[in-house]
Amino acid sequence: MKTSFNFDYEFGGPIGALGTMIFLPLVTLLLTYWASVGSLEFNHIIPAETSCSPDAGIVSMYISKLKDSSVLCPSCAESPVLISCCACVIIGWFLFQVLLERILPCEIVLGAPLPDGSGKRLPYRINGHLAFWVTLLVLDIGWPKWTEISDESGNIKQILVFGRAPMTWLYDNYSTLAFVTIILTTMLSAYLYMKSFGKGLLLAVGGNSGNHVYDFFMGRELNPRWGGFDWKEFCELRPGLIGWMILNLAMMSKQYERLGYVTGSMILINIFQGLYVWDALYQERAILTTMDITTDGFGFMLVFGDLGWVPFTYSLQSRYLVDHDPHLQWPVLACIIGVNCFGYLVFRGANGQKDAFRRNPNAAEVSHLTYLQTKR
Repeated sequence: MKTSFNFDYEFGGPIGALGTMIFLPLVTLLLTYWASVGSLEFNHIIPAETSCSPDAGIVSMYISKLKDSSVLCPSCAESPVLISCCACVIIGWFLFQVLLERILPCEIVLGAPLPDGSGKRLPYRINGHLAFWVTLLVLDIGWPKWTEISDESGNIKQILVFGRAPMTWLYDNYSTLAFVTIILTTMLSAYLYMKSFGKGLLLAVGGNSGNHVYDFFMGRELNPRWGGFDWKEFCELRPGLIGWMILNLAMMSKQYERLGYVTGSMILINIFQGLYVWDALYQERAILTTMDITTDGFGFMLVFGDLGWVPFTYSLQSRYLVDHDPHLQWPVLACIIGVNCFGYLVFRGANGQKDAFRRNPNAAEVSHLTYLQTKR
C-alpha cells in the first residue's frame, strides 16, 4: 500500500479533496435556489434570526442558522416530514433502476482487462437503453394510483388504475430532493469506503494513498460489486443520468401547467439533453473503456458526481425556464438548433473514435491516428 509521503496527489491533495466535498454540495444547493429565483440572490441564504437560544455557543448558533436556512437545509425547519418523503422517493427511484438492471433482458459484455496484470475481464449487464424506454413508459402510462368510482347502486369503491406520474411534484420539491440526495450519496460513499477494506479486493491506484480523507473522496476499491451487480457502472449511467432527463420533463410539465403551453426554449432543452442521455445509454458498452471504469475508484467524487451533481445541476436550465423563460423568437431558436446539431455530430464522432481506439488501437478505422503516449 502506498503511503501519503510518496503519493502523487490530485485535486490539491487531502485539503483539496476535503474542500471539494464541502464546497460542491453547497454549490449544488445554491444553484438550485438561484435557478428558482432567477438571479444571484444572497440575502436569504443565511437567516438573520435563529431559533437558537441567545445563551448557546457560537457553534450551536451557526448549526441552528444552517438548519433554519431554506436554501442550505431546505424543508429542515418547515417540514421535516417532507425530507423523509423525498428520501423515500430517491431511494425508491434508485431501487427501481436496480430492478430494471436485474430483470430486463441484457447483453453480457466483458470490460477491459483489469490493471492487476491477471488479464481478467469483468462481465457487465448491458441493458441501459431498454431501461431508459421502460422508465419513460412507466412514468407516462404505468404509474399506479387509487381512485374512487361509484357503481350502478351508487356505492363508492376504490380501484387501482394506471396513468401518468405526477411529474410536477419534482418541481415543487426540487431543492429538498437535491438536499436529500447529498445526504444519501455521502452515506453510500461511507459504505463503499468501509467495504473497500475487505480482503482480496482490487484497489484503485489513485485512491490508495493511505490518507483517509483523500481516499474517501477518490474511492479505494476499483470495482465495488455485490455479486454480479457493479456499483460503479450502474451509477455512472442509470439513476443520475436518467434522473436528469426526468427532472427536465417535470419542469416542462410544470411550465405547461402554468402557461397552458410549452415554450420553444423548454422544448429544445428537453430534446437536446434528452438526446444526450439516450445516446449515453444506447452506447452503454462504450463506458467500459473510459477512465471512470478502468482506472478511478468509486468514492465520493464519482458517487456524488453521478447521483447528485449530474441530475441537479444539469437540469438547472429547465428549472430556470419554468419561471423565467425569455420567450425566444424562431430565428434564435433556429440558430440554437444548428449549433446543437453541429455539436452533437462532433461529440458523437469523437466519442466513437475514442472508444474504438481504446478497444483496439490497431483497428483499421483508427490505426492511422497519431497520439501521445501517456502514463495511463
